[in-house]
Amino acid sequence: MVVGLLLGLMWLRSSHATDLPKVGQDAPVFSLTDQHGQLQRLADYRGKWVVLYFYPKDNTPHCTTEACAFRDDMAQIHAMGAAVLGVSVDDADSHAQFARKHHLSFPLLADQDGVVAARYGSLTNLFLVRFARRNTFIINPQGKIARVYTGVNAQKHANEVLKDLAALTGSAASGKPDSSPSTLPSITP
Repeated sequence: MVVGLLLGLMWLRSSHATDLPKVGQDAPVFSLTDQHGQLQRLADYRGKWVVLYFYPKDNTPHCTTEACAFRDDMAQIHAMGAAVLGVSVDDADSHAQFARKHHLSFPLLADQDGVVAARYGSLTNLFLVRFARRNTFIINPQGKIARVYTGVNAQKHANEVLKDLAALTGSAASGKPDSSPSTLPSITP
């Protein structure tokens, strides 16, 4: 009972929404190594739209679904002048295996110490277990947060991002048919 209460309190603290950057704020800067050993910095993407998505673990079902959906939509995302960057606390070797296995062509950033995930309010610490929460941020070409998504649905999220990028950039995005109602409540205005 006490352990359950402590875990619940820790979960509440680690998922506190006020820790998230807000729309209109400068995106927290980062400098992380990708699956190829290359340093990726937010500054390198100045002038482009960035879809920065945090995910819990390489090669897990929902994380694979989400990554593959972004992979499948990459041509449309690039056509809107945007880049996709995935971030988890896994190391670069794990990212490299994950990217090879699923033919992921976008950078997967290794945030092993969780500092970047914490800056984006997306880090969960449960005693000895640490992972990134499934949150996404669209960053505009000036480096400001344009959209915030929390607790996203891995199956529908890439389509949701496509639609929002189209609206933000004034581009046309076909998106995939989605019979579910809009998930706009998960977007921080």
